[in-house]
Amino acid sequence: MSYKRPESILVLVVTRGAEVLMMERTRPHGFWQSVTGSLRWGESAARAAARELIEETGLRNVRPVDLHQSVRFPIVPPWRARYAPEARFNHEHWFLLMLPARRTIRLNRTEHRQYRWMPAAQALSRASSWTNRRLIRDWMLRHLQAVGDSPADTGHCVRLSYSSYNHRTDHNNHRSEQDV
Repeated sequence: MSYKRPESILVLVVTRGAEVLMMERTRPHGFWQSVTGSLRWGESAARAAARELIEETGLRNVRPVDLHQSVRFPIVPPWRARYAPEARFNHEHWFLLMLPARRTIRLNRTEHRQYRWMPAAQALSRASSWTNRRLIRDWMLRHLQAVGDSPADTGHCVRLSYSSYNHRTDHNNHRSEQDV
């Protein structure tokens, strides 16, 4: 048996109008997320992010920005059999893809049932995983502060740019859901 690599990517896809792409997984029902996926053996995180964007959304010829931020979290028991017996934690690398406006998404129907472009505040409440919620929250706060809006005013559309994202290194963050 070939075990999965305990390393993955999370790509937040957003528009300059502060809309976030969210997709509902086929299983479990009601699980909403951004673009995610495991790294293949020998694959870089950047290459995995580009590959997963194509596989899950059909978006090609785009360059997600490596945020140089990552989290480490326990692999939950239902998924542990996919990994080598000694693998207990997954390392997730975070990326951002800023689009000028909404794009039509071509879902991989084996993975996702539907997609929606949502205001950032709605995406924050809809995201099922704590890491996805944290990335959305961090992005909202940084971008709203960068343009001078109140972080509480999450429904307001703002003009955003790649350069306004504060690239921060957080490679040793080992928080669990209870810490967030």
